[in-house]
Amino acid sequence: MRLGVLDVGSNTVHLLVVDAHPGARPLPAHSHKAELRLAQLLDDSGAIGDDGIQKLIAVVRDALQAAEDKGVEDLLPFATSAVREASNADDVLARVEAETGVRLQVLTGAEEARLTFLAVRRWYGWSAGKLLVLDIGGGSLEIAYGIDEEPDAAVSLPLGAGRLTAGWLPGDPPDPEAVRALRRHVRAQIARTVGEFSRFGAPDHVVATSKTFKQLARIAGAARSTEGLYVQRELKRESLEAWVPRLSGMTADQRAELPGVSEGRAAQILAGALVAEGAMDLFGVESLEVCPWALREGVILRRLDHMGSA
Repeated sequence: MRLGVLDVGSNTVHLLVVDAHPGARPLPAHSHKAELRLAQLLDDSGAIGDDGIQKLIAVVRDALQAAEDKGVEDLLPFATSAVREASNADDVLARVEAETGVRLQVLTGAEEARLTFLAVRRWYGWSAGKLLVLDIGGGSLEIAYGIDEEPDAAVSLPLGAGRLTAGWLPGDPPDPEAVRALRRHVRAQIARTVGEFSRFGAPDHVVATSKTFKQLARIAGAARSTEGLYVQRELKRESLEAWVPRLSGMTADQRAELPGVSEGRAAQILAGALVAEGAMDLFGVESLEVCPWALREGVILRRLDHMGSA
């Protein structure tokens, strides 16, 4: 059947259409994206304003039309940290449903981490052994570890690249003191979680997902996306550490000229790099591999599992 996943994230609203059935690999058929930056539309009280809600409703309507055009039989709509943490989340969800008929399922941070972990496990298989999975979104950082399809540990931290850029790095280029302050904040937050994972022992394979990690790997010399899903893409901590001071001295326009960095994410790639560098350092990771599957694929796989057991 043809499934659609509607991902209302902190940066983008993304409809992914796949052809899938239980036991088979989901095959991408169509992708529809709109940059909304919900994480940056929160007011001083932490609420998404009326203008932001109207923009979200319009984007969801466009995605619904695209899903209908592509023959989607079953739509799986969900929202992540920007909606989850908005002080008026219930009102946002009610208005979206009233205007579009779409009932967004709000995932917890732990659910995000577990579903992303499932996607990575299916991509690499059992031979990958114990996995440590890192995922930097617009609003949060997810970390998961385990040897099965359900992780032994899964946490979500408010360290998304969009959130941190808006809250900590207003300048262009940012003030060096602001960068240092953010670096200290990021590392203090991550350090609190390290003990929860270290008791399970060292991972056999460290994997990262998300646009942020893909762009950082590309900056550091990994293959471009046009070379296909199956090309191995790595990010070494040594390369990342060399790039962080360079990124901090650039304007957003200068970063947008780097290979693989989109104009829409150029402003937040520095914050993402600080989170990635901090996580790799504190978890003792010298090199990680970037996985093409992430949260959306995890949602699809979980749905297929339920279909197969029905």
